[in-house]
Amino acid sequence: MRTVIVGGGVVGLTSAYELALSGHDVTVIEAERCGAGASHGNAAKIAIAESTPVPAPGVLLQGVRWMLRPDSPLSIRPSLAPGYLKFLLRMAAHCNAREFTVGLDLLLRLGEDANDLFDEYRRQGIDFEMHDRGVLLAFATRERFDEHCESLPAFEAAGHRPQRLHDDEVYEFEPALSDRIRHGFFFPADRQLEPDSLTSGMLTKLSALGVDVREDTRIGRFVRTGGTVTAVVTTDAEVIGADAFVIAAGVPSGALAAELGQKIPIYSGKGYSIDYTPAPIELKTSLTLEDARVAVTPLNGMLRLAGTMEFGSRDDRVNDTRVGAIRRSAQEAFRGWDGGIGEQPPWAGSRPMTPDGLPVIGRLAAAANVFINSGHSMLGLTLAPGSARLLAGLMADGTSTVPEELLARISPNRF
Repeated sequence: MRTVIVGGGVVGLTSAYELALSGHDVTVIEAERCGAGASHGNAAKIAIAESTPVPAPGVLLQGVRWMLRPDSPLSIRPSLAPGYLKFLLRMAAHCNAREFTVGLDLLLRLGEDANDLFDEYRRQGIDFEMHDRGVLLAFATRERFDEHCESLPAFEAAGHRPQRLHDDEVYEFEPALSDRIRHGFFFPADRQLEPDSLTSGMLTKLSALGVDVREDTRIGRFVRTGGTVTAVVTTDAEVIGADAFVIAAGVPSGALAAELGQKIPIYSGKGYSIDYTPAPIELKTSLTLEDARVAVTPLNGMLRLAGTMEFGSRDDRVNDTRVGAIRRSAQEAFRGWDGGIGEQPPWAGSRPMTPDGLPVIGRLAAAANVFINSGHSMLGLTLAPGSARLLAGLMADGTSTVPEELLARISPNRF
């Protein structure tokens, strides 16, 4: 079967890999460079311990309270665009304890094999940088620590039991932390993965498998015959025919589906990251500074800070105020922090958000041979291998190890 995948980020490339292994003749079409968007600037980790849906009790209310704070971890930019307002209203409807619990359970199921799948990629000859340091969720206040305790039963039911740390135990575990950090959870299963190395390794492997990767190529339109798509036409007027199509383009996935007549509410949640080469401090583990919502990920020869969620942004320009807040969180959390040495230009990029915080995987109702794999919010790296394998199974024979009721919750036809 000839298959065209639109999108060359980590989700698109892992989808291409799984489909190529399944016997598909795959072409990947990427508007810019593969892995150059959110796949490049993410938190650089397999975040099992933080596989929580963005819509949570009180999230949007907190965002409204923070609207007057330009350096807040969560920003909601006012907009009168009808689609954006509808998106926020839908998200608000999911900001309750029941929806959060169900969504967390589903995300943990989708990501439960992430470590095994990345290990399998390595065994299959894909070369990339990965570490096994676990993650310390670090809290300055007991209030935030206690709030996080409420979600622990779901993690523990999935086999993820963190070590609880308080006061001196925190400093003994990570001596680089300042006295400001008083509490923590350590999850040993989380890993760190340098995303550009994964992109490079995947592209090398895809080339060996005969996958045709077209970078700097934009889709102009779809060609339809009845209820199916027969080809895509690029903006250079090249016609690329196929038997099946996969939309895995991150935020633009919603607009691409709309061209086929199906509305899927995928909007941008802008995030930021800053790399330091060399690292200003040495860490025993990776961390998330939970009060500031900033991830701190040590990699080979560098350290990455990543954080913030900005709804309503229409571009990827860097907001210096928000970058300053990320820097300040590190200065406050670590002893002897000197971030002026080795700081690289900050990055900002759009992550594909859905109103219920769940990805969108499955066949479109609007076109019988078009599938979508998108909407992974801040968990693209964590969920990419499992999502790709799930998609390959659905495209092969419609079967999946995921129960039907869970498939319905990630279906593109749920909206």
